[in-house]
Amino acid sequence: MSISLGELVFGAFVFITIIQFVYYVLLFGRFAFRKANNRNIQSQEPVSIVMCAKNEAQNLQKNLPLFFAQNYPEFQIVVVNDCSLDESEDILDEFEKKYPNLHVVNLKEDEIKEHDKKLALTLGIKGAKYELLLLTDADCSPADENWISSMVRNFDDKTAIVLGFGAFKKSDGFLNKLIRFDAFFVALQYLSFSLAKLTYMGVGRNLAYRKSLFFKHKGFASHYHIQSGDDDLFINGAATKFNTQIEFSRSSFTYSEPKKTFRTWVNQKKRHITTAKHYKAIHKFLLSTFSVSTMLFYLLFIALLILRFPLHLVLSLFFTRMLVQMIIFRKSMVKLEQKDIWWLSFVFEILLLLFYPFIFVSNIFVKKHKWK
Repeated sequence: MSISLGELVFGAFVFITIIQFVYYVLLFGRFAFRKANNRNIQSQEPVSIVMCAKNEAQNLQKNLPLFFAQNYPEFQIVVVNDCSLDESEDILDEFEKKYPNLHVVNLKEDEIKEHDKKLALTLGIKGAKYELLLLTDADCSPADENWISSMVRNFDDKTAIVLGFGAFKKSDGFLNKLIRFDAFFVALQYLSFSLAKLTYMGVGRNLAYRKSLFFKHKGFASHYHIQSGDDDLFINGAATKFNTQIEFSRSSFTYSEPKKTFRTWVNQKKRHITTAKHYKAIHKFLLSTFSVSTMLFYLLFIALLILRFPLHLVLSLFFTRMLVQMIIFRKSMVKLEQKDIWWLSFVFEILLLLFYPFIFVSNIFVKKHKWK
């Protein structure tokens, strides 16, 4: 008995849909249906907040007071002023007079060879006096005065890494929603993978780990030659099945301003996306399988429509998968306070499916972007 082309394509469509169900139900469902962390603070170890700043005078002026206003008994803030040409050094000098728990590391162009963010961050970590490190960026602000306590309450004798959510501020416009959806989708993946004991990355806008862990893994030595990856590549190498926790209470969020133009956002994504090929093999396999299966899901759906395969079979699988996805997205977006973009999820998913292959190809031919 011969099998028609339509039947072969439909069989592939069923197989790909099952893969999608596995990811959304068994993996992303871990985060979507995760209960809030009600853990009380076991101890209040002192904390060092570390951030790098390169020509961030305006952001330092605006955001540093919010970090100093944290409701936490003992913490310091380490700011690495990385060869800034604006008024950053003067602003930090004024802050040092006002806040004794501020430690500034000033790097000068004529004192140090050309470098990337990893060197600046390493010097900041070396200058931190406490074991618990909270990493963020100068353009970020904490959700409220309980940011430190929300993040560090996850540390115990076994925990060396805590992954947080770095959100982007809401504003009008389609680009703002697209950027926030992309950040949400990235977070859904790395938080869900971590809950499955498969931690592969964190984001430098909101990340905590132990100083001793940093030096145990010799900092960024294994990937220092790679321009980006101070957050995800370090976590990819240092995380184990048992040393990582996630935190997603609203107080634990940080917020930063998203890019204002599509071009600047694309350049940012180009820089960030170059690190994925250096992940562990199991992470690359699982992430690529998800991406490829998503692309094939839509391509096979279109192919079945063209082949005029029985519509009720095709649409029943298509809309079942879409329903599962939208439920997972809705519950996850509520947790991460991004539910206003839920109704555009389908549009954004399609756009990103077209966008990411362009980024991968572009990175092959275009000169890498430096830390600015």
